[in-house]
Amino acid sequence: MQTNNDDLIVSEVANSIALVTLNRAAVRNALNQNVRRLLAEQFEILGRNPSIRCIVLTGGAKVFAAGADLSEISECSPIDMHLRQVHRLWQSIRDCPKPIIAAVNGYALGGGCELAMHADIIVAGRTASFGQPEIKVGIMPGAGGTQRLTRAIGKFQAMKMLLTGQVINGEDAFAMGLASEVVDDEKVQERALELAQEIAAMPPLAATQIKEVLLAGQDASLDAALTLERKAFHLLFASQDQKEGMAAFFEKRKPSFTGR
Repeated sequence: MQTNNDDLIVSEVANSIALVTLNRAAVRNALNQNVRRLLAEQFEILGRNPSIRCIVLTGGAKVFAAGADLSEISECSPIDMHLRQVHRLWQSIRDCPKPIIAAVNGYALGGGCELAMHADIIVAGRTASFGQPEIKVGIMPGAGGTQRLTRAIGKFQAMKMLLTGQVINGEDAFAMGLASEVVDDEKVQERALELAQEIAAMPPLAATQIKEVLLAGQDASLDAALTLERKAFHLLFASQDQKEGMAAFFEKRKPSFTGR
């Protein structure tokens, strides 16, 4: 599997892992409408591909994504912004059932930070830069920045970042709960791929159910979320992977999961 575009590169690396790479280095991977459209298309395709078990999203070794491409929107009217329907493009990433790992080097600002927060796991370089600086140009986050950031790091830290446009490094992002791991800059993609390989070796039905229940349960009451968890737990006992996993446990061998 290989998809090349001027703005986005998608390839299959190792076993069952897709690598999605933003490719607008000249503008620090600024997110224009074309990039958002390509991301939406590719995450829909990868989400339906049974051979893909985990997705790594990266901007390369220098920068993740420095934010929205302001040259596209600086003169837009409210109606222009409404007609762009950008939220529908983000939704394709949000709804992707496969585990997503963001490998973040350099800038992850504005829309770039929001893109990283659409992932399930974030591996950050020590000198990566996370922030929602939209207030500095007279606007505010519009792709989940106020909501996902608050859920990740809490009201008071989020308010400080959002109201000042403060940028934090990878170490601080990890300490605040915005990153899953922090590693040396040159090891970010390597570590993300290691995690992806570990996840890809797990039963894919269980992985997708864990992701679905965790995300759905975040905004539900505890009782409702526990009901979702219990039903998904019971459902997995209908899978061949459950039989294989438990048989392998008792037989003291490595399981072979097929996603059935």
